Amino acid sequence: LVTSIATLRERTSGTLERLLALPLGKGDLIAGYALAFGTVAVVQSALATGLAVWVLGLDVTGSPWLLLLVALLDALLGTALGLFVSAFAASEFQAVQFMPAVIFPQLLLCGLFTPRPAMHPVLEAVSDVLPMSYAVDGMNQVLQHTDMTATFVRDILIVAGSAVLVLFLGAATLRRRTS
Repeated sequence: LVTSIATLRERTSGTLERLLALPLGKGDLIAGYALAFGTVAVVQSALATGLAVWVLGLDVTGSPWLLLLVALLDALLGTALGLFVSAFAASEFQAVQFMPAVIFPQLLLCGLFTPRPAMHPVLEAVSDVLPMSYAVDGMNQVLQHTDMTATFVRDILIVAGSAVLVLFLGAATLRRRTS
């Protein structure tokens, strides 16, 4: 949400227009935003994982470092989604409205509240294309297995690939808004 609003503010204030006047590619610009906001996401993920595992005593069968990896990739995906959604919002209010529309279905269908195989087949099929489902599956793999599994590798590759895809889509939707 913060990523989306900050990027939208730069679009509406004219800062983005001035940046696009420089000899800078759209991909470079989006990569810069992703790097800046991604750094904050990395710090947040490290703090949350450290707090959960070492302070609150979360029981992790696998490596806490693998849990951190999933949290980092999920945070980077959230950053990428924020950059992407900002392209479609005309105001900060719209950006705030878009984020629940993007995040809420993923939260409901990712398997946190109901196991995905227990869902109605249509909802399970929808959850199969949502990246947060694979982030939850990856975390469950770390919580249940001592070693890295093939399912865990698949899950983190899907989350990482989704983040890269959303960043490319964000760069593709980046456009100048001249008066």
